[in-house]
Amino acid sequence: MNLQLRKNIAYIAFFIIASVILVVIPTGFERAIYFNASGAKALVLSTDDSTIIQTGLFRTGDQKCHIRILSGEHKGHEMDAVNLLAGSLKDDKVFQEGDIAWVLVERDAEDNPIFANMIDYYRLGKEVILVLVFVVTLVAFSGLRGLRMLLSFVFAFLLIWKFLIPSVLRGYYPLLVCVGTLFILVFVTIPLVSGLNKRTLAAISGSLAAVALSVLISLFMTWYLKIHGSVLEMSESLLYSGFMDLDLTSLFSGVAVLSAGGAIMDLSVDVSAAMWEVREHAPDADSRSLFKSGMEVGKAGVGTQITTLLLAYMGSYLTLMMVYMAQATPIANIFTSKAIAAEILQTLAGAFGIILVTPLTALSGMFLFSSKK
Repeated sequence: MNLQLRKNIAYIAFFIIASVILVVIPTGFERAIYFNASGAKALVLSTDDSTIIQTGLFRTGDQKCHIRILSGEHKGHEMDAVNLLAGSLKDDKVFQEGDIAWVLVERDAEDNPIFANMIDYYRLGKEVILVLVFVVTLVAFSGLRGLRMLLSFVFAFLLIWKFLIPSVLRGYYPLLVCVGTLFILVFVTIPLVSGLNKRTLAAISGSLAAVALSVLISLFMTWYLKIHGSVLEMSESLLYSGFMDLDLTSLFSGVAVLSAGGAIMDLSVDVSAAMWEVREHAPDADSRSLFKSGMEVGKAGVGTQITTLLLAYMGSYLTLMMVYMAQATPIANIFTSKAIAAEILQTLAGAFGIILVTPLTALSGMFLFSSKK
């Protein structure tokens, strides 16, 4: 068994074990919201739309459905259900005969189903199919490297779900939790991608330094532009849910840095790898040549990484920009609005981190690769 294969197996084994541990660890928020109700998959047998009120594009009132429960303890039971409409295109749905829905079934004291509320279409099965197709495609295209990428992705998601979110909800300082999560990903992901060597140490050093500076920049810009963390989607709902002490502004600053973490790590690995190759093929290259090589590679990658970051943020607010244009909103009004200013802040905070990681990694690599130890 060659060294590279052993590394791949060790990488895969580590992430599988780490992911299983994260899955098993409880978040502390596994509590039942409804004590007399449970969710179930159901088949829509028939519908009654007579009480739906159509006003332009919007529907209000309720839709009556007759359903057959397909999962859970009441599987096979047929009953009536109600689909409440609130006049929202985003939230409302109108079912048809043959649809598979997710419903909330309420029970009486004797555990008999007495009422069902139509929640939404049942999408879990289709989502699983799409994920499986993606996994097969990735592994078929990239082999073991694709499997490593997939496991790294799963680990990052579980770390956010099982560590970051519960920690913030428990009252820990959100910015520190976000940065701590990113640091863990840096320390775990880069060594397992590049191995334990000077190249990895240079990438880690550059990434951590860039993240640290990005945090300071994000904090300054949040204060300078007077942005409140309530611009985050559904953030006010957290306050109304009993988390009144949650520091939303700190969370916003942390999210701005966390969102750019992947691009920062990616560029740092590219820079350190290029410098390492120069060192390997030109052992007599001096420190200045190594630094210049790292900077050239970083400059080539910075443009595409920043554009990627910009497109990701702009995509989430594209409809808002369309509304502004459709209403002929003055440019000054657009760029002074809190929502757009927050997007500018997040983009710039991440962009600064991407720009800074190149010289920081190049400096680190210059000192590490020049040393004989």
